[in-house]
Amino acid sequence: MKRPGPLLTLLAGLLLAVFMLTLNATTGTKNASYSSQESSPSATPQASPPPTGAPPPSSPPPPSRSAPPNADYAGRTDDNSSAVAVSLRGGKAIAYFCDGRSKESWLKGDVKDDGTMKLTGKNGAELNGTLKDSSGIRGTVDLGGQRYAFTADKAVKPSGLYRATATVRGAKLDGGWIVLPGGKQVGILDRDGKPAAAPTIDPESGTVTVDGQTLTASPVTP
Repeated sequence: MKRPGPLLTLLAGLLLAVFMLTLNATTGTKNASYSSQESSPSATPQASPPPTGAPPPSSPPPPSRSAPPNADYAGRTDDNSSAVAVSLRGGKAIAYFCDGRSKESWLKGDVKDDGTMKLTGKNGAELNGTLKDSSGIRGTVDLGGQRYAFTADKAVKPSGLYRATATVRGAKLDGGWIVLPGGKQVGILDRDGKPAAAPTIDPESGTVTVDGQTLTASPVTP
């Protein structure tokens, strides 16, 4: 029998070399795949979302508004036919509308923190107004089927709103006066339900003479 020749030895060596190359290539591919998975962004830990139903972050509370300051206001309607006075105390307001002849109304209500007010009186009378930076009130008065726009500026005594009630010689008297800035007065004196122009008061003392009797008109506040 002949021994394997050099050709068979060479062939065996080639087969061994091919096997080793294939083994190395397979191992390298597996290692690269493993390294790629380790470096993938999806492997990076992510922050957990907030639990379902958790309350949202609380927002700071809105700044609180203070109540309108206590003050008195007096002025005239835009058509100059009547006068309006408003007195504010502790978030409450009382107002008087008067044309100085026969038409008048007392109105009351609340003042909101934003300076708006809705005051009501007899027979459906209504005043809607807004306080502007504590310097004045701009609004309307609805009375007797008419609407009167007005502006009332801040009043400094003796300007302001006054009232006197009494019984003189069996007659029930109810008088209202608005002393405007500058000293002019607008008022009505009601005698047993019959309104008429009111006599002038002394705003420093509040005194007024009616039918020979001296009465005292006092500043009006809510």
